[in-house]
Amino acid sequence: MTDSTTPFVVAIPARHGSTRLPGKPLLPIAGTPMIVHVARRARAAGARDVVVATDDARIEAALAGSDVRVVMTRSDHASGSDRLAEVATTLGWADDAIVVNLQGDEPLAPPSGIQAVAAALAADDAPMSTLATALAGVDELFDPNCVKVVRRADGRALYFSRAPLPWPRDAFARNRNALPPDSPFLRHIGIYAYRAGFLRRFAALAPTPLEKLESLEQLRALEHGHAIAVRIAPEPFPAGVDTAEDLARVERALMQLQA
Repeated sequence: MTDSTTPFVVAIPARHGSTRLPGKPLLPIAGTPMIVHVARRARAAGARDVVVATDDARIEAALAGSDVRVVMTRSDHASGSDRLAEVATTLGWADDAIVVNLQGDEPLAPPSGIQAVAAALAADDAPMSTLATALAGVDELFDPNCVKVVRRADGRALYFSRAPLPWPRDAFARNRNALPPDSPFLRHIGIYAYRAGFLRRFAALAPTPLEKLESLEQLRALEHGHAIAVRIAPEPFPAGVDTAEDLARVERALMQLQA
């Protein structure tokens, strides 16, 4: 957990365009736009500032009157990190400021997880941190939409991949229908913390071959020789919203929390 000596800000990239769910940040969940729910999660984590980075005035309008700062950004950013790098420059964040990148489609993000990724960065001299959790089963291992991560002995990332990773050679030679016990299978959770100075440098780095091959932005950092601290999430991190079915699932979960 972070403490009073480790302040952090949460920056939420939110764009209106989405292939599967157009206008996703504004979709209502229990009568409230999704982006508002995400911002509330950031506030509950104790962030000293919550900033939504967007290129759409409709998202800015949805947050009018809230305690969330909105920064309008360019519309040509290739990734959320690029968008947040513009915000870091616009707001003049100090190079050592801890910035948590919370995706705008994570309305169930646990505050403890937001705190944990900031604390991981504060406790490590790596310029970037993220979270992981144990794989739920063999189906996740073979699912390319589930990103796997393997770590060094010191908890830093060795590699991220959509492929099964690591490969238990002997166990899978016998049976591929179950995960072998006591194996370090980890699912990557897509929340990051960066020091603001590195965030600006990261966005200026050239995209790398493995990043483009796997379509995983974090590989750019590894390929350029930058360390990523990976810590285990302190509690389950529910999946975000990508489909209409996800939206219904999240609404049910939020209604239960409010009951």
